[in-house]
Amino acid sequence: MILVDTVYQRVLALANKEQRGYVTPQEFNLLANQAQMEIFEQYFYDQKSEDQNLKNSTEFSNVDEMLDEKLSIFKTTQALTVAGSIGTLPNNMYRLGSLFYASSLIEVEQVTEEELMYLQQSPLAKPSVYCPAFVRSGGDVVTLYPTPLTAINLNYIRMPLKVNWGYSVINDKALYNGTPGVSTDFELHKSDETELVYKILSLAGIVVVKPGLGTYAEQQIAAQKTQEKQ
Repeated sequence: MILVDTVYQRVLALANKEQRGYVTPQEFNLLANQAQMEIFEQYFYDQKSEDQNLKNSTEFSNVDEMLDEKLSIFKTTQALTVAGSIGTLPNNMYRLGSLFYASSLIEVEQVTEEELMYLQQSPLAKPSVYCPAFVRSGGDVVTLYPTPLTAINLNYIRMPLKVNWGYSVINDKALYNGTPGVSTDFELHKSDETELVYKILSLAGIVVVKPGLGTYAEQQIAAQKTQEKQ
């Protein structure tokens, strides 16, 4: 976890040091969430480049130890909301892992509509309570075969919580308010803090028309990437 106030203060300090302008709390909150999602999504792109150096394996993908550690906070198991044979996936889900019967831990296999058609025509391969299946459609909806006789759980990777630098205005100045529910910290790994700061500065140069900040931040990100490869 990365403290939202620490990141904002670093962003302000660098912007002031480079005399590139001021990033308001409203601008920061907008850019902070965009930057967090970009880094979060980068975790999954990084997995592909690590496939040649596998150290461990999960149902989501093969990742090295650091990527697995970064993703661990987002891995979630919970009951699937089911009505008849229709299940609704959580609205905070980023990537689906698996569905399984909670009582027996029998996994529900994901199939396509075409595969399901062929399975149902075979007496031996037809979905059953011992070999259930599901078809995903509409993004957050799954259809279960056969209609479940027991509770269904799912493993998935959720999206990060929305970041917010909360504040109270005192004497016309925004002062940090760290009260839970008012402010929300980043859920990214601590090792991503520096990249997060520079990415917010880079986005500030693009989104809120502070081009000097964007150029400076992009140079710092490039330098950091080069150093990591050495």
